[in-house]
Amino acid sequence: MAFQGNFSCNTLRAGLANGSINLTSDTFRLALYTNDATLDETTTAYTTTGEASGGNYVAGGEIVTTTVSSQTTASGSVTYVTFSSPSWTGAITARGALIYKAGDNGAVCVLDFGNNKTSTTSFTVTMPANTSTSALIRIV
Repeated sequence: MAFQGNFSCNTLRAGLANGSINLTSDTFRLALYTNDATLDETTTAYTTTGEASGGNYVAGGEIVTTTVSSQTTASGSVTYVTFSSPSWTGAITARGALIYKAGDNGAVCVLDFGNNKTSTTSFTVTMPANTSTSALIRIV
């Protein structure tokens, strides 16, 4: 099944509600996937099925760090989260990615690159700016 969009995973919402996910203190990883992966909002955990390979990419992906910020305006408050931009060297092709919590492998969000992205020298997943309107995760 092909990628069908960007999703925050149900496990993220449940984990924030029950305290099993802490965006400021937990360790997170970003894994790359081919279009053979089946990832959406119902994805519960990291999987090797459909995971990308090549270059110096290693199964499980790369650790990414979080930046959590908050802003209050006249229209309300928002907390927003972004992750560092991981990179690998060598020939790699990926269609999307999964950010997940290291340890229990709980899925946080699915990133759809829109089409296959290929690099022969350096493959970088560039995260959006950490602002209240463009951060990867925004909690209003």
